[in-house]
Amino acid sequence: MLDAEKARAASRLLVGHWDNGTSLDAIPQQLRPQTRTDGYAIQSHVMDRSSAPLFGWKIAATSLAGQRHINVDGPMAGRLLAEKAVEVGGAVSLATSKMRVAEIEFAFRFGRPLPPRPTPYEIAEVIGAVAGLHPAIEIPDSRYDDFCAVGAPQLIADNACANLFVIGEPVQEDWRDVDLAKHAVTGSVLGKSQYNGSGAAVLGDPRARTQPLHDFRSSDSTPLIWRR
Repeated sequence: MLDAEKARAASRLLVGHWDNGTSLDAIPQQLRPQTRTDGYAIQSHVMDRSSAPLFGWKIAATSLAGQRHINVDGPMAGRLLAEKAVEVGGAVSLATSKMRVAEIEFAFRFGRPLPPRPTPYEIAEVIGAVAGLHPAIEIPDSRYDDFCAVGAPQLIADNACANLFVIGEPVQEDWRDVDLAKHAVTGSVLGKSQYNGSGAAVLGDPRARTQPLHDFRSSDSTPLIWRR
């Protein structure tokens, strides 16, 4: 298990590449996380670079195809930084992006915290704490030259590939009785290319992915949005 100083050093290395738009092959061996727990310990220091409170959370690798693509064995949580929020209708450049992808999301805004407890929360309990549903877009990225080769602990350390995101206006209709797994989603690029999907792509049901991950524990007490 990494000690606190090595975790901070690894985080500073990754954040430096994030800020500079550069990349690395892998975290140096002496700082490299060997487990998901090590990865989250490194990730926890990403907030050291932020001048704003934690904006929220994302969950990466929430489809089997996505997990196979980046060679991980399950979802991974990451922190959303306020500095990386893009206004609705804004423009971003993907010139330095390695992933070059935009993901259409369901974003859940929590109205009250769910304190840590030894037993898992049921979906109904989690959704009961949600104050609103928002359409969203995530533009993830990685600080590794080959993000498909480094494995889950290093990807988690790299903030689970978090980068830019857009949060839309809250859904005004009553969404709680809507089957989000069957909800159709369409994305288009310049009106020329069209891509279709549904909420079921999120490992069967996007509501299930709002639950805390079994190998993740947060020291932050006021998450606003837990995405995907």
